[in-house]
Amino acid sequence: MDKYKIIIVEDDEITSLHLNIALQKQGYSVTALCHTVDLAKYKISTTNPDLVIIDISLQKNNDGIELAKYINKECSIPFIFLTSSSDDDTIEQAKLTEPSGYIVKPFDTNSLHATIQMALFKFETIKDSSKDFQSNSINKINIEKLLSDKKLENQPIVQFAKDYHLDIDMHETFYKNKKIKLTKKENALLRLLVAKLSHVVSFEQAVNYVWQDGSTKQNSIRTLVWRLRSKLEGDVIKSDSGTGYYIEA
Repeated sequence: MDKYKIIIVEDDEITSLHLNIALQKQGYSVTALCHTVDLAKYKISTTNPDLVIIDISLQKNNDGIELAKYINKECSIPFIFLTSSSDDDTIEQAKLTEPSGYIVKPFDTNSLHATIQMALFKFETIKDSSKDFQSNSINKINIEKLLSDKKLENQPIVQFAKDYHLDIDMHETFYKNKKIKLTKKENALLRLLVAKLSHVVSFEQAVNYVWQDGSTKQNSIRTLVWRLRSKLEGDVIKSDSGTGYYIEA
């Protein structure tokens, strides 16, 4: 069985060395030790790693977060943040990049291994789910049929998450029976996610469905999801690094 390839992006030499030794002892292949964002980008493009471990406060600023944004935009691989930061603003910025996990300094080798395995497993599972989803046509007719199949008997209502329901005839969403005001694109994205409950909707699928002609980029979907989340109570829309979004049934 091939070893998983991992890149470490850490500018503290001692921490980088300890991580390298720990990962190799656990059976991983460390393909590069990087201390700058530019070097990390080059190594990611040339070694095709399975996972990247990134220090959030790389070079004493938020370069680690900028690298995470680059991975989200240009790559399809999971990444984990290595952090000792307790700064709330930094953590909030890091959360927006949707990492596959966090490792807290000083790290424990068992927790390190468990975090990596969970990140790899979740990424592969969601990727497989996304492949299955690709076989289903993503168009208005198909989505409306999926919604119709999920509605309550004799009612045009599809329930989802906790205390939410979608009125598929009125094209309205309700929380605890109170209507939520959504834009046309927010409503389209939510209908797509509800139609595919528990299945990941990829960035590309969301773009093609919401914008019809696909005339936008992944960052537009991220912004749209951010706006939609701000209008919903609770952790309704789930995400995974580099893949897409879903709502649990």
